[in-house]
Parts: sequence; structure tokens; C-alpha cells
Amino acid sequence: MRVLLVGAGGVGTAATRIAARRDFLSHMVVADYNLARAEAAVAALGEHGCRFTARRVDATDEAAVRALLTEERCDALLNATDPRFVMPLFTAAREAGTHYLDMAMSLSAPHPTAPYEQCGVKLGDEQFAQAASWERAGRLALVGMGVEPGLSDVFARYAADELFDEIEEIGVRDGANLTIAGYDFAPSFSIWTTIEECLNPPVVYEKGRGWFTTAPFSEPEVFDFPDGIGPVECVNVEHEEVLLIPRWVDARRVTFKYGLGDDFIAKLRTLHELGLDSTARVTVPGKDGPAEVSPRDVVAACLPDPATLGDRMTGKTCAGTWVKGTKNGAAREVYLYHVVDNAWSMREYGSQAVLWQTAINPVIALELIAGGQWKATGVLGPEALPPRPFLDLLGTYGSPWGLREQH
Repeated sequence: MRVLLVGAGGVGTAATRIAARRDFLSHMVVADYNLARAEAAVAALGEHGCRFTARRVDATDEAAVRALLTEERCDALLNATDPRFVMPLFTAAREAGTHYLDMAMSLSAPHPTAPYEQCGVKLGDEQFAQAASWERAGRLALVGMGVEPGLSDVFARYAADELFDEIEEIGVRDGANLTIAGYDFAPSFSIWTTIEECLNPPVVYEKGRGWFTTAPFSEPEVFDFPDGIGPVECVNVEHEEVLLIPRWVDARRVTFKYGLGDDFIAKLRTLHELGLDSTARVTVPGKDGPAEVSPRDVVAACLPDPATLGDRMTGKTCAGTWVKGTKNGAAREVYLYHVVDNAWSMREYGSQAVLWQTAINPVIALELIAGGQWKATGVLGPEALPPRPFLDLLGTYGSPWGLREQH
């Protein structure tokens, strides 16, 4: 399989390190707006980098991306950029006749008059609107194929297929005990994406009511995470799983809650109150005259690159899916999960845990598509495809998943 990877940041670079160890990949073009960053990602592979080349591409330039896909005879485009670049890359892949994978879906927009009650434009709406054209083209757009969304959705499908007869609730729960030495505030993932998902109105799904929204950070609960992480307070956050899972899995309720912590939430609220979460450009003085900048991009520029934090980071991160329902007439409750220890991911791959845990899942998906275990067309989420081949391959990659009965 020949793959165009767009985005050579932390997740993209981790994906190259994982893919370099797998035989299914015949060639990967690593492309970024910053050519030096793409070249660095390839150079870091050393002797394993013979199947990789670096190219420059602007993710907003559909024609350039389409031309690169054609020139390099790519079978698939893997999008490892911020979600603001989803639609041009999604469209370029369709027009080039290749498969497409991303880890975050097209952006939402709040309801104009009732943002904390009703959905406006939902995550992924723009992509699902083009499903018919992807089906006609005979190509697959696999959306939300990171860890959350992604592996969490695979867990939901597996639970529905093999663990439950009826499902009352599916709740994705994300928590960690990671600490980063030397920083008072240093998010372990893209701050641009973190602001987007944490400050937007969270979406909840209920059967009979459909999708609706609440206020940010609503419905706090303490969830006990495995492998020594322990209890973490989690709150509602806007996330793709709530928009994806109900399309293919029958459940009465679907939620996503993230373990953020009071201090992190307070800082996000402050950014919002100051208008520093905005993506609308403002004019500021510069040495060559007035310049237009996005406040959110300024915040991102002032914070450390998450990809550089691995040596200062300690602890574990856990992504998982809690499911409650019945099996053979008896009540059952389980938590399916995947834990990554930062010390392990840094030692084995040179990538910090959160970025590595996100990157492994689209690489596995590419291998399943290349091998024919995942065959489909249209715009689909991970829960639309057979879960067992994915979970088996996750173990083969040396990063097994777990299942805990909840009591």
C-alpha cells in the first residue's frame, strides 16, 4: 500500500515510526506545510526510512494535494492535521480516487439560539453529506480513526457484537495520571484541538430524543481508571464518538467524558473569557506594520509542542469505553480499555504516550484495508467495520487491550 500522510507533527511522526515496522506499507509520502518537519520525521527513521519520502504540501490546497496523490500513485490519504483541515483533504482524496482516513472529523458549529440545548452543525455533518459520492466512487472514507474517536468506537462495536444482548449506555471515558515536569500548563495534545472540543457544547445521545447539547464540563463523575491510574473526575466534552456510535450501534444513551481536572478547566475558561480561544483573526501591531493573527494560534505558539514533552512526562494514559446493559437476561457492566505508559512509548518509539496511542490506530486500520480484512465504501466510522481483526492486530503490534468487569 502507498500512503500519503499529511501532517508531520507529533501524531504524524509517531505514525511513521509505527508504520516503519510493518510490512504492509510499500511506501509512505510524509507531507507537511513545513518541509523541514517532514524531512525530520523521515530522517528519524534511520535505516527503516527507505520506504519513506518527504514532500511539502499545503493542506488547504485541494488541487496540490490531489496532484500529489496522483503523482505518488497513493492508495490512501492519512490525515494527521488539525480538524480545520479535514474538508480540503477529504475532498482531495475523493477527487483523486483514493481511500481516506482521519482522526478527527469536520468541525461543528453551535446552534445559533440554543447552543446548550440543541445541536447546530454536528461534528462530521459535512463529511456524511458526501457519503453517496464516496459510495459511487467505490472508495472508503474512514472517519474518526484515532484512539478517541477510533479505538473507543471499535470497543463499542465489539461490546455490541460479543458482550451484550441489549445496551443501556455506552460512555467513552478518558483519564490519565500524566505529569509534565517544568511546566504549569502544557497540554499533552494539540491545544488547538483541545480548545475546540472542550469549549464547544458537549453532545449527548439518547434513544428517542436523538442528539442534544449541554453546557461545557457538565455532569461531572469520578471514574476509576485501571493499571494504577485510579479515580479521576470526568466531565462531558464534545467528541466524535457520540456522533458516530449511534449510527451503527443500538444503545439507549451515548456519552463522552474526559478527565481534565479543575486547574485545566479553569485555564480553559480563562482563555474563553479573554477571547483567546477564538479562531477569528484580529489585527495586532508588528515590526513590518499591522498583522492579522488568530488568538487561538497565538496560544498554540506560546505553549510547548506536545511532541517535545516526552522526556519530561511521566505516568500513563487510558482510553476506553464503558458499557452497561444485559447479557443472557443478567445485568452486565464492563470497561474496555487501552493503557499506554509514557516510559514504554518513549523507550520503544521515542514518542510520548498520548501521541503514540493516537497514531497506532490509523496505522492498524491501513493494514486491515491493505490486507482486505476491512472492505467497505462510503463514509464510515470505525464501529461500522468488524472489530475482532482490529483488536487482534492491536495485540500483534505489542500494545494489547484490556477488559474489566465493573462491580
